[in-house]
Amino acid sequence: MKTYNTWLLFFMALVSISAFSNADSTTTEAIAQLQQEWAKIKYQVFDRKEQIKQLRSLEEKGGQYLLEHSDAAELKIWQAIILSTDAGVTNNLSSLGMLKKAKVLLTESIELDPEALSGSAYTSLASLYYQAPSWPISFGSDKKARKYFKQALVINPRGIDSNYFYGDFLIKQKDYGRAKEYLNKALSAKPRAGRKLADEGRRQEIQAALAAIANK
Repeated sequence: MKTYNTWLLFFMALVSISAFSNADSTTTEAIAQLQQEWAKIKYQVFDRKEQIKQLRSLEEKGGQYLLEHSDAAELKIWQAIILSTDAGVTNNLSSLGMLKKAKVLLTESIELDPEALSGSAYTSLASLYYQAPSWPISFGSDKKARKYFKQALVINPRGIDSNYFYGDFLIKQKDYGRAKEYLNKALSAKPRAGRKLADEGRRQEIQAALAAIANK
């Protein structure tokens, strides 16, 4: 059975503020606030209970934004990111419900705009599918993960997250040679506007992954 011990890798500063071309100014401001607060919680809060407390508060904020902008694909993606991060930190049976909610939000986002936030919903769905427990516990599926990663990389072939998570997926598949290829692509990705903290945290994760497979 797959476990959640890799979920702290998950989610994701998936996109830069410059990708918000289809969002109005109010939605753009909401997205920026969610992503900045998320990055601080993920990379600067180290106490588990405090992380959960702050994530739950951020979920409430994201939920309110969605009530006001229910057709915003970008907000659905970020609410899914927050829920999935909470699932990873919480790491118990209640996490399964959060993952299912995240999956629904990402599917809805794709239906609204498959290229929102540079196709981030595809990267997010792929990551959910390869890290979640498989049936009958949950919906995990390596086959579906691979499918969504391919779609994500068509839309965003040079993205730090699309390449990082595909590289991590390939490590789980023991395809170390190709994993190194995609991790190095992730490492060479251009910095994202307004995402310094998230980029720094992600690059540390990439370096750790490369170090872990250096001798394989």
